[in-house]
Amino acid sequence: MEAAEWFQSGDENLVIAHDLRASVRSVQRWRSAWSQGGPRALASKGPASLPVLSDNLFAVLERELLKGPVAHGWPDQTRTLSRIKTLIGRRFHESYTVQGVAALLKRHGWSCQVPARRAIERDEAAVAGWVKETWPDVEGPWQRSTPGSSSKTKPDSR
Repeated sequence: MEAAEWFQSGDENLVIAHDLRASVRSVQRWRSAWSQGGPRALASKGPASLPVLSDNLFAVLERELLKGPVAHGWPDQTRTLSRIKTLIGRRFHESYTVQGVAALLKRHGWSCQVPARRAIERDEAAVAGWVKETWPDVEGPWQRSTPGSSSKTKPDSR
């Protein structure tokens, strides 16, 4: 709307662009709209795009996500953004980018979680025993360094 005042006073596009920290091309578009429709033509028309999935449709998507990836034909339980993108396309016939899916999920309170990759054969008791019994021998005694010393494993000389 500030640009409309400058258009009326006859300022050049380059000066207006510099003062408003906008591109000259944007100022040219504003001036064209202003010359055709006056200051009202410069009023905001809202966001460039609205969310494709409404809150009601997102609730349906959440129910689908809670079924898990295997229920939708994937071989494992890994839920990825690209899989969710494909699910949205299949279920709602809407197209999202992977970044758009991430923004959609974040907007509705979902967070990114990276699964811990562990072998199916992992024996938690054996791991706990190794950490308790073997690791201290491998790690060695950890001792405080003396003032002026840069080594943390050097024996204390006090």
